[in-house]
Amino acid sequence: MPEGANHLIHSTSPYLLQHAYNPVQWYPWGEEALAKAKKEDKPILVSIGYSACHWCHVMEKESFENDSIADLMNKHFVCIKVDREERPDIDQIYMDALQAMGQNGGWPLNVFLTADQKPFYGGTYFPPQGWAQALSQIAKVYETKRNEVEASANELTEAIATSETIKYQLASDHSDITVASLDSMFRKLSTRFDREKGGFNQPPKFPMPSNWLFLLRYYHLTKDPLALSQIELTLNEIANGGIYDQVGGGFARYSVDANWLIPHFEKMLYDNGQLLSLYSEAYTLTQKRLYKNVVYHTIAWLEREMTNEEGGFYSALDADSEGEEGKFYVWTNEELEVLLNDNAPLIKAYYNASEQGNWEEGKNILHKKLDDSIFAENHKITTEELQRIVNEANEVLLKEREKRERPGLDDKILSGWNALTVKGLVDAYNAFGEERFLNIAIKNADFITEKMMDGDKLYRNYKNGKASIDGYLEDYAFAIDAFAALYQATFDERWLKKAKELTDYTLEHFFDKEENLFFYTDNSSQKLIARKKEIFDNVIPSSNSQMAINLYVLGTIYDKNEYKNISTAMLSKVKSLLSTDIGYLSNWGCLYTYMATPTAEIAIVGENALAKRSEFVQRYIPNKVMMGASSDSNLPLMEGKTTAAGKTTIYVCYNKTCKLPVHEVKKAFDQLQKP
Repeated sequence: MPEGANHLIHSTSPYLLQHAYNPVQWYPWGEEALAKAKKEDKPILVSIGYSACHWCHVMEKESFENDSIADLMNKHFVCIKVDREERPDIDQIYMDALQAMGQNGGWPLNVFLTADQKPFYGGTYFPPQGWAQALSQIAKVYETKRNEVEASANELTEAIATSETIKYQLASDHSDITVASLDSMFRKLSTRFDREKGGFNQPPKFPMPSNWLFLLRYYHLTKDPLALSQIELTLNEIANGGIYDQVGGGFARYSVDANWLIPHFEKMLYDNGQLLSLYSEAYTLTQKRLYKNVVYHTIAWLEREMTNEEGGFYSALDADSEGEEGKFYVWTNEELEVLLNDNAPLIKAYYNASEQGNWEEGKNILHKKLDDSIFAENHKITTEELQRIVNEANEVLLKEREKRERPGLDDKILSGWNALTVKGLVDAYNAFGEERFLNIAIKNADFITEKMMDGDKLYRNYKNGKASIDGYLEDYAFAIDAFAALYQATFDERWLKKAKELTDYTLEHFFDKEENLFFYTDNSSQKLIARKKEIFDNVIPSSNSQMAINLYVLGTIYDKNEYKNISTAMLSKVKSLLSTDIGYLSNWGCLYTYMATPTAEIAIVGENALAKRSEFVQRYIPNKVMMGASSDSNLPLMEGKTTAAGKTTIYVCYNKTCKLPVHEVKKAFDQLQKP
């Protein structure tokens, strides 16, 4: 071990490596640390964070690099560092424990455990004096009141090990799935709308893509103008705000204010992958140029800053550089004046920059307040001329920004987050027909299958040429979704086969047949004190809701009732919560929209199948599956479907009953209007 290093030095996680030279004798989670705690009869301190976490860095600098505090930690505890992005299973358990203690969750998450991993106390960020006091008090209590500590730990462990079905009173509801029920879900969600600035009414504001994807699908079914206006308001404000990197593309994790102006500057792959899907779908519906610009700009950022040579996508960019949050992204008035010369007044007005600054003293977060057409009219230039000037200015600013010290890059590759981004790229390809987007998606999907899979088993992470952590349900769920989307974009059945193989693996290794829900962890993976099920959608959709959608889609394509029946049973478990908690179940709500009306089964046969497919997806029709082949296919719903009159032929079907075959996409659209 290098001099001054601790046991994190051989980790794959950039977050753990950041702590590898702390005076704290950190261990990664594993048998060595757990055995040491039992052998020495010491409590465990597990500290959980991630590389782009601002307050994690603050606590490291204030406490974990402090020799006297490190001495306290090393003397009384076995100290374990966990990257929540590599080990979300551990994070999930101890976050539940913290909340069971009556505390608010967050990161860094610091939880104290007995030697057998049972939690008894915890918190998030501690200032250094408070942390030192807590360490001393906890060590004393553990030594002098062990029976009470263990009794409390047993009680907490029992609480967090309780089945989610019992905890949330999930009971099968076999009532009809109707559009009318969707209306009540929408009304409930609409009470939280911020109707001036978009999103929901309490800062901090997170983009929450699955909420807006649900509203897009709801609008498609109902044409409710309030749904569309709130979607457009939200997407406009996010795209124009400081949460969006106006110069370089890509979205920050959240906005600390109600106006989407002041971001927490870290950029996460999972946000950006989902937002590619959201803005692409919204463009297909609305044809707004702003949404197209956002997608193209964000993919340019993805290629430039987040892609390795093999085609894998990195996990995150830090919020900080040179010890300051956001320093890489903000501009002084003087910098803008010097760099932009004659165009400075126009660009400063466009991005609302001033001498005083619009954030901290003298610092400007670039953001827009007006639509380009309105701004151009106000300044008596054409929209095209404005766009040319803005693009040139952005190029200058981006080039200058590259000279600055860059935020830290979390260069581990996570299969689930990569798959979310593959899906976003496929959705962008569908919306814009840009072959480059599809090629990037295929290269990444090939990377996942070649570097992060062993047979039908999927791994969570990849770093330094090695995949080492068993995949979690979210990794499988998002990979299945991405591969199914790739099939429907390319009609290459190898992707569909991969999706089915992964699905069958999850049914064997993750599925709880008694409760009709999936566990988060593989039954062959390391055992923890609880085996959890992820039910509620958050900034990332829950793995169970995504698996329910996957089973519905693949069950339709493969005409496999087993899959569809499980999907229906899963939805029935949460159906009673949808009318009251749709904001936390919006991906389940998307599945509900698919089941509320018949799903169109589109089959295209002939040498121009892909061209017809590309034309077909230009119209917003979310409740469909697409199949195709240039000649033959063994898929059940392709059986008996051949070209008619020697021309590429389109079949529009519902529940395996097909309308008359047609050759023109327009005629197929006409058939879709009459299911």
